[in-house]
Amino acid sequence: MRIERIVSTGQASPPGFWYDQPDDEFVVLLTGAACLRFEEGDVIFDLRPGDWVEIPARVRHRVELTQAEPPTVWLTVHRPSR
Repeated sequence: MRIERIVSTGQASPPGFWYDQPDDEFVVLLTGAACLRFEEGDVIFDLRPGDWVEIPARVRHRVELTQAEPPTVWLTVHRPSR
């Protein structure tokens, strides 16, 4: 298992880039705001503090936007898929 704290200040995924991670991921937004897009079904999640999402391994997703002020702070937990 790997736990990360990520601070974003207006970053987004590059055009055409999709995360396709080998591990399951749990994400909770601590401060700021963000928008995640999932390739399958073109689903969009707008996240505010306290919102969370579980992302199974190999589910393609991208960060559409993050709030710069105050910074967007994420807590992520990555665990190998079963």
